[in-house]
Amino acid sequence: MHLRRRGLLAAPALLAAVPLAATPLRAQSPAEVARIMAPSGTLRVAINFGNPVLAQRDPAGGAPRGLSVELAQEIGRRLNLPIEMITYPAAGRVTEALREGAWDLCFLAIDPVRARGITFTAPYVVIEGAYLVRQDSPIRDNAEVDRPGIRVAVGRGSAYDLFLTRELRHATLVRAPTSPASLEQFRADNLEVAANVKQPLVAYAAANPDVRVLPGRFMVIEQAVGIPQDREAAMPWLRAFVEEMKASGFVARGLAATGQTTAEVAPPAS
Repeated sequence: MHLRRRGLLAAPALLAAVPLAATPLRAQSPAEVARIMAPSGTLRVAINFGNPVLAQRDPAGGAPRGLSVELAQEIGRRLNLPIEMITYPAAGRVTEALREGAWDLCFLAIDPVRARGITFTAPYVVIEGAYLVRQDSPIRDNAEVDRPGIRVAVGRGSAYDLFLTRELRHATLVRAPTSPASLEQFRADNLEVAANVKQPLVAYAAANPDVRVLPGRFMVIEQAVGIPQDREAAMPWLRAFVEEMKASGFVARGLAATGQTTAEVAPPAS
């Protein structure tokens, strides 16, 4: 596994922390949760650069930033753990690295395939999967994509790749190594459709007037915090943490801080 960047970061959050007095996380002690989640004494956090809504490279030096980083730092602060950020270019690389025991905490979309090895919290952010086509394409609606002869570019192992693998019956998926690479392949191979998270597609269309984003969405992508299944004992604490971060405004502020104003904070867990 090639890791783009590894760096030991201190735990303080970039955003203003929610006062501990407001937290309901008392069922498990932080020390107990820390031992379960980070047996090595350092919380190794997988950061997925394949989803620019939640994680980006800092233009000043390439360090990871964004809501995923903010949440990881707040977890580290509360559990009194140093954090090692391990960055990956695509979600599929994160799930592959789980087999090597490379990380302790991840930020990925919930999916049945991933749930075979990862235990997830309720979602903290909801985003959309959308399609991109050329301006002269006869395809005008999401329902018109699943037809014979239609080739759809996707990032391998992404949430929308996993979803479309189950859902499409006639169209053919063309998998690129990463989500950004799928847009390059869409253009280079003259493919009919590209699928991706909606926000990067909208940005791509704004920069390339020869393409357009189909209206609406073909899926809802629920972004959650995940840990390896064998550490599920830490889940009560982690689930309560996520609910507090949503309710307190932490998630909303984290999205706004990097300009992700079109992503939605997930509703409270039922």
